[in-house]
Amino acid sequence: MAYDLIVIGGGPAGYVAAIRAAQLGKSVACVEADRAGGTCLNWGCIPTKALLKNAEVYQMLTHKAAEFGLKIEGLSYDWSAVIGRSRKVSDRLAGGIEFLFKKNKIDYVRGFGSIEGTGKVGVTAADGTFTVLETKD
Repeated sequence: MAYDLIVIGGGPAGYVAAIRAAQLGKSVACVEADRAGGTCLNWGCIPTKALLKNAEVYQMLTHKAAEFGLKIEGLSYDWSAVIGRSRKVSDRLAGGIEFLFKKNKIDYVRGFGSIEGTGKVGVTAADGTFTVLETKD
């Protein structure tokens, strides 16, 4: 299939461009090596903010509980649960983007994208297979 638009990268700029183009009636493929949302959503900004929220709650419980008339003894944390919550937040948001791709009929292609020439985008999948996507013009 030849596409009106092939977007390389499913981060904040790429997924928005892909969705908007599809909403305008264009046939679109979005190539992303990782999950939709890119580094920011999956490994950077979003999971970091989720971890920060855990730290803020822990700090409040350890230092300010008495202000609310609460006594908390033996407060601890489960590091794997903290990381698990961070991953769940990212997974939920990435799933939302993937849902929007499906809703807008965007072909979501997993792999590393590279420009191979005019109107041609190469995609190297995690298993090493290589395919070429093409644009209409």
